[in-house]
Amino acid sequence: MINHEIITGLMIPLIGTSAGGACVFFMRRGLNIKIQKALTGFAAGVMVAASVWSLILPAMEQSEDMGRLSFLPAFIGFWLGIVFLLILDHVIPHLHLNAESSEGPASHLARTTMMVLAVVLHNIPEGMAVGVVYAGYMTGSAEISAGGALALSLGIAIQNFPEGAIISMPLYAAGRSKLRSFGDGVLSGVVEPLAGLLTVLAAQAIVPVMPYLLSFAAGAMIYVVVEELIPEMAEGEHSHVGVLLFAAGFSVMMALDVALG
Repeated sequence: MINHEIITGLMIPLIGTSAGGACVFFMRRGLNIKIQKALTGFAAGVMVAASVWSLILPAMEQSEDMGRLSFLPAFIGFWLGIVFLLILDHVIPHLHLNAESSEGPASHLARTTMMVLAVVLHNIPEGMAVGVVYAGYMTGSAEISAGGALALSLGIAIQNFPEGAIISMPLYAAGRSKLRSFGDGVLSGVVEPLAGLLTVLAAQAIVPVMPYLLSFAAGAMIYVVVEELIPEMAEGEHSHVGVLLFAAGFSVMMALDVALG
């Protein structure tokens, strides 16, 4: 049964996005390019660490009875996640930060709308990741503790903070009001608790395929990191700030998962 603890866990990532979006009320100008790279690198590091410690390793642990083939469900689920995001990338019109042209099918949507869609696109796997971990905790079908589930939720919230700022600040710079820019930043993160809630509601049905779903979420998040976040943190003038913050984000998420798990 879904309780207060699970609802709180599902909402924590949205709180992180909202807090980041609120930066628009305290900053007069758009984010400096180095700050953008730093925040993007940190978010990428958190997502990679979460994919490994919170998703892929638990998926393999749950398949230990398969012996030497215990990697197979994680392998299959990981590739399904990659393909899923690849499909979404081609069917949803979206515009990445600092990009000149949009991706996906031709669209007459405004640039600001497609920027929001770009963030929504990679918030889907994050919401699924939190949802599937809480589903595993709720059903007891996976060796996932309340602390481990909370660690992933907090980790996603931490990396959502820069995402909220990265979406709201450019929208404000493009001419939208502060309130509307903040609202769009929050709206981009609403998909996460919704995706997580749908996953938890289907908990009993997904128990048999839990290892596949854990690694599916990992594959989807890794796709976002490699296809979007790493190029954004490395573009333009050479700088080590993105790499250093990637390492910091990776370390923080790794520590959270081990300490709370």
